[in-house]
Amino acid sequence: MTQEDQLSTHDLALLQLGRRLQADGYRFTTPTPLTHQRVNQRDEGQFADSLRDVFGWSRPFEPGLLSADEQQQLLEAQVIDKYEGHLKSRVRWSSLDDMLFVHSAFPTDAADSVFFGPDTYRFAQLIHAHLQQNFAPIHRAVDIGCGAGVGAILIARARREAQVLALDINPAALRLTTVNAALAEVANVEACNSDILQGVDGDFDLIVANPPYMADPAARAYRHGGGTLGAGLSLRIVEQALNRLTPGGSLVLYTGVAMVDGRDPFLDTVLPRLDESRFGWTYRELDPDVFGEELMNPGYQRVDRIAVVALTVTRIG
Repeated sequence: MTQEDQLSTHDLALLQLGRRLQADGYRFTTPTPLTHQRVNQRDEGQFADSLRDVFGWSRPFEPGLLSADEQQQLLEAQVIDKYEGHLKSRVRWSSLDDMLFVHSAFPTDAADSVFFGPDTYRFAQLIHAHLQQNFAPIHRAVDIGCGAGVGAILIARARREAQVLALDINPAALRLTTVNAALAEVANVEACNSDILQGVDGDFDLIVANPPYMADPAARAYRHGGGTLGAGLSLRIVEQALNRLTPGGSLVLYTGVAMVDGRDPFLDTVLPRLDESRFGWTYRELDPDVFGEELMNPGYQRVDRIAVVALTVTRIG
């Protein structure tokens, strides 16, 4: 059974839309939520006049922008909704390399929103770099908290012989990952429900993760990392992943850290787990200051800045 055969009628409509957008040469780079909000406010009241406005900027549009048949099909599939007398897409489409990925429309207020943004692009660059620098065979790989499936799909495209699992606790993420994998024409991705690695067996040659790392009062799945200042999920991933690596296997973790009083509390907590006789590792800041607006929120009063970091751990022997 192919991935396309596993799709519901609604998700098949999404796949067909993705193919149509690809054929039309659609491109959209998704910015941060704050940038997205500011751009739309700048053009407040403006209706979409292109598919990029509809499926990128999440702007309402008038009937007639799509053909009557396509509009009816997307309405029936709940891809678009009626909105204050107009129409609005429930999803966005973002481009990455030569691919398109479907994810939740802006604003991502729902608890089960599937997010794609600047972190996704940096995560993709990290995976590309790792695959280009490491030539060990990858038989089994896993993307923890897969979201739209970017990590899993990038690995699957680069290593066609690998079995790649895309794990998430969010059913919406698993659905959209399956659509995105079918659109990318990778047959070696399997989307599975799992809380980190608890729902799957065996060891892995490559484990990647781009978990949520904020302290989100609304506890949205794509955003809330839990624990102290959002670090809880990232720490759980490290704890579970280190024991599931094959000899020579690697964990590639992209996450954010709330720096407090000039210290990196995430690294301070992780270091004792990195036994030098078992693991080699690297750690670096990819961007020293992201999401500065979050420092105004409760809980961040003592935080200097939020940095995004990359931790790569390889099991020795």
